[in-house]
Amino acid sequence: MIQFFEGLEGNPFISFFGSTGYLYNTASVLHYFCVFVMVGSMALVDLRVLGVAAKRTTISQLADQLFPWMWTAFAIATISGILEFLPTGGDFSGSLQFQMKTVCIVLAVAFAIIVQSSVKKWSAMPEPPASAKVIAVLSIVFWLGAILFALNIAAIDGLG
Repeated sequence: MIQFFEGLEGNPFISFFGSTGYLYNTASVLHYFCVFVMVGSMALVDLRVLGVAAKRTTISQLADQLFPWMWTAFAIATISGILEFLPTGGDFSGSLQFQMKTVCIVLAVAFAIIVQSSVKKWSAMPEPPASAKVIAVLSIVFWLGAILFALNIAAIDGLG
């Protein structure tokens, strides 16, 4: 896999993008901003499921307001993250911290899909079931795990 990503680093577009400061930095700022919007939106919905936030709003109403923002931010964060990754993908792909970040993101997205597909049912109940609260906690844990592993890439592997 490392050889594949090292091969991509030689692509003229990827090489140009990675060596042009304003393009790469724009992708970085966009990526971080969208991560904040994405994780913040999902965390608010999860906290509502837990009964901690936005108590005057039903879970469904809050989810209907925030999920479009969350998924739009996710799409932009994914594209900008790939653009950040490709110029040095050979180095990052071998990083355990990067691999763990990727696993956490995949699991967090899976839990976001579960939450989104269940909010109507949970909203119709007087209180979300215990299983809903476990799902919400796991969603938060995986999003935070992705952030912590991302921070560790530079701290532990010296990349980024």
